[in-house]
Amino acid sequence: MSGKVGFISLGCPKALVDSERILTQLRLEGYQVVPSYEEADVVVVNTCGFIDSAKQESLDAIGEAMAENGKVIVTGCMGGDEALIRAAHPDVLAVTGPQQYEQVVGAVHEYAPPSQQHDPYVDLVPPQGVKLTPRHYAYLKISEGCNHRCTFCIIPSLRGDLVSRPVGDVLDEAERLAKAGIQELLVISQDTSAYGVDLKYRTGFWQGRPVKTRFLDLCEALGELGVWVRLHYVYPYPHVDDVIPLMAAGKILPYLDIPFQHSHPEVLKAMKRPAHQEKTLERIKRWRAECPDLTLRSTFIVGFPGETDEHFEHLLDWLQEAQLDRVGCFKYEAVDGALANELPGAVPEEVKEERWQRFMEVQQAISAAHLERKVGRTLEVVIDSVDDEGAVGRSQGDAPEIDGHVFLDGEQRVQPGDRVQVLIDEANEYDLWGQLVM
Repeated sequence: MSGKVGFISLGCPKALVDSERILTQLRLEGYQVVPSYEEADVVVVNTCGFIDSAKQESLDAIGEAMAENGKVIVTGCMGGDEALIRAAHPDVLAVTGPQQYEQVVGAVHEYAPPSQQHDPYVDLVPPQGVKLTPRHYAYLKISEGCNHRCTFCIIPSLRGDLVSRPVGDVLDEAERLAKAGIQELLVISQDTSAYGVDLKYRTGFWQGRPVKTRFLDLCEALGELGVWVRLHYVYPYPHVDDVIPLMAAGKILPYLDIPFQHSHPEVLKAMKRPAHQEKTLERIKRWRAECPDLTLRSTFIVGFPGETDEHFEHLLDWLQEAQLDRVGCFKYEAVDGALANELPGAVPEEVKEERWQRFMEVQQAISAAHLERKVGRTLEVVIDSVDDEGAVGRSQGDAPEIDGHVFLDGEQRVQPGDRVQVLIDEANEYDLWGQLVM
């Protein structure tokens, strides 16, 4: 009889990849992954520890698993603070930190021993591993950790400095995913464009040929697989300019997710972020001249300690100038252990809320205008779901979970994972509607 494991995965896509790796290993060893507490011999909770609300969600999930099952193993970013977890839930079986795959699997072995009858030739795991995402897209993690020391962030203390995966391993995984039918690879890490810096861009091998462990070389190789390749969490280093021609040529998606965070040099300096936003505006113009269909997504923080009205107005002006396509905005939240907590000039909560509202109003107008210009165009769309009301997909400018959708009302002739041509006939601030072009 195989062991049965329940699994709860919280937090960001990078944590989701960690969950997938753990599940793949457990499945290879004959464990069954079950959907209910009642069936599980043990429950694994992969936690998020980035901000207070995420920590509370993690503690709540652990508490629910303890109440419903009683045998709980905790891992993930919050696992780095075992004392906090055990203060709330002293009877959890084991606590491990992020990326500690072997320790998690070892804890499962201890409390729910694997079946000795498992036959790997019969109990087959799909060659691409176990995916927690829909079968037509997958996250491709290329590195762990980060070399930046942004004052609002504790990721380096949770996950350490940048450690790039060998380029051959990354490309082998991507190739397996493509052969298994994945239509879209979402490239993720804490700092995607720094890939290979820690390895001094060492030459690796893929398909018998040399490939440097470097952002551009990785993108070029991924562009050969015939699937959508979407780049997330890209710092705007100068060499990012070199991937724009790949986008213009249709090798990788014309989409860049760049976490700008703010525009004013004084705020950026307090954040310990790159502070050359005037040059960034010039680069954005050059990128769009070279690749007119480029979609730019970013995230920003309002209400950072010391942010003045002048700083915020600068941000709104910069937003109008940059004309970014997809934007998320967060009100600053003090994170335990972050250096920004010690900065002077805390912004009152009501001011943060007012600035967030104004920011989102400006961006909604920009987004609506950009999407309106797509009406009348035919776009390639990947289908995510189909039900009685029709099909829902995404254009090349829409990442799953965070961006908009393309709705095909009443359309039943497609399946999830299909890449189809859609004539756009309606738009709002975030989404598009259209008709299938046969």
